[in-house]
Amino acid sequence: MRAVLWDMDGTLVDSEKLWDVAMHALYERLGGTLTPKVRSATVGGSAKDVMRIVYADLGLPPDPSEMAATADWLHGYTADLFDQGLSWCEGAWELLEALAIEGVPMALVTNTRRSLTERALNSIGRRYFSAIVCGDEVPCGKPAPDPYLRATVLLGESPDCCLAIEDSVNGTASAEAAGCRVLVVPNDVDVPRGPRRRHVGSLAELDVAALRSIYAELHDELEERTA
Repeated sequence: MRAVLWDMDGTLVDSEKLWDVAMHALYERLGGTLTPKVRSATVGGSAKDVMRIVYADLGLPPDPSEMAATADWLHGYTADLFDQGLSWCEGAWELLEALAIEGVPMALVTNTRRSLTERALNSIGRRYFSAIVCGDEVPCGKPAPDPYLRATVLLGESPDCCLAIEDSVNGTASAEAAGCRVLVVPNDVDVPRGPRRRHVGSLAELDVAALRSIYAELHDELEERTA
């Protein structure tokens, strides 16, 4: 394990609850009602994917300019919520600190736009990350591999040597498609199990040695399957 790649929303900070508020406000603005099923489908998604889901759900014409304007409104609304302060997910800050003390390179890899990510970093702290990759800085956001591949390039590491920490189906799929091993800490949605991933209930259960052990186990198990 030469580097750790962090998702942001729902993994580092408990911001998915704020996205819930923003999504319900968006549906009220558009004259609809957000269902739990649709909300779950949007968790961890890119802005474009979220808009496609919302417009299809509400039966609205998928006009690109209208969808872009709606995404801008949603991110502006969420930014105001972020500015009120973000709460850490359990154990996240302690693990960030421990990794920083040991000199483990870290990247932040999020589907959130750069402008909103910068607002979140006012609470999280930029000093932890050698690289930051946002959803509007890659050709395709999660679940495509682009964000994680970009992060590994910026860090100068092979994806195979990186452990990604994720909470969503989209994020986990993205990290796996890039070739990373994945530690899954489910937050608002269930994430299926798989050969490249390990599930834990909380980051509070872990220290750096535990992360290294998880990475080594996943690496060895995958080597055995492909041998």
